[in-house]
Amino acid sequence: MECKKEETLQNCGCTYSSCERRGICCECISYHLSSKQLPGCCFPPKAEKTYDRSFAAFAKAWNL
Repeated sequence: MECKKEETLQNCGCTYSSCERRGICCECISYHLSSKQLPGCCFPPKAEKTYDRSFAAFAKAWNL
């Protein structure tokens, strides 16, 4: 499958602009899950900006 990084970047919600995985969803998801985290695109904008990618932060951000 061909990566469509330029297209993906247009909708990427991650504000960590220096990340080498930004816009490469398969690498981003794999990286965060291996660290027991979720990628920034899973969070609402206000919560994403904290850079806390934990499952607990995800649950709190979405009031789960």
